[in-house]
Amino acid sequence: MSGEHHGFGEHPPETAPERAAEAAFDAVRTTVGSPVLFAVVWTALASGIYFSLGVVADHALGLTPVVFLIASGFFGLATMTYVEGASLHQDKGGSTVFARYAFNELWSFIAGWAVLLDYIILIAVCAFTATNYAAAFWAPLGRGAVEIAAAIAVIVYVAGGTIRGFQSTRARRLIVIVVADLALQLALVVVGLAIFFDGHVLTSDIHLGSTPKWSDAIFALGVATVVLTGLESASGLAGEVGVRRAGLKRLVASSTAFVVVIYTGIAMVAVMAIPAVRSPKPLDDDLLNAPVLGIADAFHQEWLRSGAKYALAAAATVTLIGAANSAMLGLSRLGYSLSLNRQIPSAVGRLHPTRSTPYVVIVLAAVMAIVLVIPADLDLLVGIYAFGSLLGLTIAHASVVRLRFTEPDRRRPYAVPFSVPFKGRSLPLPSVLGAGLAVLAWVSVIVFHSGARYVGLGWMGAGIALYVVYRTTQEKSVFQRITVPEQALRQVARPQEVSYGSILVPLMGSPLDDDIIQTAGRLAGEEHEDFDDEEGAVVEALWIIEVPMSLPIDARLPDGQLDQARAALRRAKAVGEEYVGVEVATATIRTRRAGQAIVEEAQRRGVEAIVMAAEEPSRIRGGARLGGRGGPRDNFVGEITKYVVAKATCPVILTAPPTDDAISSRAPAED
Repeated sequence: MSGEHHGFGEHPPETAPERAAEAAFDAVRTTVGSPVLFAVVWTALASGIYFSLGVVADHALGLTPVVFLIASGFFGLATMTYVEGASLHQDKGGSTVFARYAFNELWSFIAGWAVLLDYIILIAVCAFTATNYAAAFWAPLGRGAVEIAAAIAVIVYVAGGTIRGFQSTRARRLIVIVVADLALQLALVVVGLAIFFDGHVLTSDIHLGSTPKWSDAIFALGVATVVLTGLESASGLAGEVGVRRAGLKRLVASSTAFVVVIYTGIAMVAVMAIPAVRSPKPLDDDLLNAPVLGIADAFHQEWLRSGAKYALAAAATVTLIGAANSAMLGLSRLGYSLSLNRQIPSAVGRLHPTRSTPYVVIVLAAVMAIVLVIPADLDLLVGIYAFGSLLGLTIAHASVVRLRFTEPDRRRPYAVPFSVPFKGRSLPLPSVLGAGLAVLAWVSVIVFHSGARYVGLGWMGAGIALYVVYRTTQEKSVFQRITVPEQALRQVARPQEVSYGSILVPLMGSPLDDDIIQTAGRLAGEEHEDFDDEEGAVVEALWIIEVPMSLPIDARLPDGQLDQARAALRRAKAVGEEYVGVEVATATIRTRRAGQAIVEEAQRRGVEAIVMAAEEPSRIRGGARLGGRGGPRDNFVGEITKYVVAKATCPVILTAPPTDDAISSRAPAED
C-alpha cells in the first residue's frame, strides 16, 4: 500500500505530547491510557484458570499440565499476532479489523461474528462460575434456582455498568483486583508444589489412548484456548491506549510467561493434589464448576485449608465478575464497529443518548447470555467458546500474514519476530504456525464436541445469511467497506437512507482547498437538509505528503511541514463543519504516489464520493510527449487527477485547477 497514516484515529494531534509522539513515530495514540489495557488483558488472563481447569481436567485427566503448556504456546503466538495487527490498524474491533484490511468485508464480518459469540459465551461462563466460587460463603449459590438467579444478577449488573460507561476509576479497581489475584495464584502454585510435588504421581496415571483417550486429549487442547481470553477485548481498545514499542514487547513477553507459570503450575498442583482429576470418572459438579477450590480442600492443615478456600473464593468471584465486565466492554466495542461498518443494522448498534454506549447490543448480548446460563452446563459453554475463539484466531493469524504482503511499507509499532524473506516480503513464521495449529484445533473441536458443532456452525451460518441478506436488500456490496457516521447511530428515527456515508477530500496545499471543502460540505448538507441536526455525513479530509524514493516512507518530517499539515486540517475542519449535519474527520497520509494513495484510501474507508481540486498539468513546454500543455485535451489536468478519475471506484467530483491569478490573489490559510 502506498499510503502511511500519521497517528491513529481520525483527528490530527493537537497537544504537545501528541506532537512529540508523532515526530518520534514511537507511540500508540491514547485517549484512555495503558492502565485500561493492563486491566482488560490481565483480568481476563487471571480469570480463565478458574473456569477452564475443571473442563480441561475432565477430559485431559493427568495430561492436563501438558495441555495447558501447549496452550501457552498457542497464546504466545496469538499475542504476537494480535499486538502487530492492533498496532498496525488502530480501529476498534480486533480480528474483524485485521480481516477487513487483509481480505474484504465478508471475512471481516465472519471474524467479528465468531468473536461476538465468544463474548456472549464468556459473559455467561464468568457469571455462572462466579456464583459457584461464591458458594464457599453460602452453599445455595452453587446449586439450583439460586445459582441461576445469582448468575443472571451478575449479567444484569455487568450490562448496566457497561451501558453507564467504562470509567478510569473502574480500571483502577480492576488493576488492584488483578494484582491481588495474580499474587494469590502465584502463592498457590508455590505452596502447592512445595506440599504436593510428586513426580511419579504426575506421570503414573497417563496412558495415552486410554487414559485419557486421544479424542478427549485433543478436545481438551482446543478448550484450553480459553487462555486466549482478553486478546480480542484488548485489541478492541486500539486507538485509545498509549503503549510504546517497548511496552508492547513487554506485554507479549510478560503475558506469555504468566500463562505458562500460572496455568501450567496450577494444573500440576491439581493433578497431584486431587486424585479425582486423574481418574477417568467424570468430575462432580463442585470440582467441575469451581476446580481451584478443590486444591484448597486438599491441604491437610485446617488453617491453611480454610484460609486458602475463602481467599481463593473471594478472589475468584471478584475476578470473574471483572472478566465479565471486560468481555462486555469488548462486545460493546465490537458491536459498535460492526454497526458503523454496516455489517449489522445500525439500529442494533444505536448509541445511548447520554452515555454514548451501544446499549441495544449490550442488552441483546445480556439476554442471550442469560439464556445460555439457564442450562447450567459449563462443558457445553466452554466447548462453544473454543469454536469461536479458534475461528477468530485463525482469521487473525491469516490476516496479519497477508498484510505483510499487501501493506509491506506501512509502519508497524510492533512486528511479529522470527520473520523470513518470502517473495520479496517478510513472512512471519509464528503467525503462519499459529494459523495452522488453530485450524487443526478448530477442526478437532467440531469433530469431538457436538454442542460446539451444532451451536457454533448454526450461529455462523445464520449470521452469514443475515449479513448477505442485509447488504443485498440495502443494495450494498457484500465485499466492500461501507460506513455510516457515528451520528447515524444516535438517531432515533431515520426518515430516509443516508446518501453520503462519507466524502473523501484530499488536500495538498492548493489555494482551492477551502473551495473543495465547501463543495463537499454543500453536497453533504444537501443530502441532510430535511434531517435532524444530530445526523449528517462525514467529510474525510486528508493531507497528502509525497515522500521521495530517496527517503524511507517513515522518515522524520520537518516541523514546519507538520505544522502546515495541522493548520490546513484544522482549517478544513472549521470550514466544513459550518454546514449543518456535517462532521469533518482529518488524517495525514504519507505516500510515494498521491493518486494511488487517494484511490486506496477511498476504497479502504468506503467513501461514496471523492471531491478534489484538479491539479495543473506539467508546465514543461514541448507538447504531449514531454507532458506539456501543447498536447491533446486529456492533458488539461495533471497526472494525479487523471489517475484518480481512471482508478476510483466511486464518483469523483472535480473543481477547476488553480490559475495564476487565483494563486496570487489568495493568501495562505490561517491557522
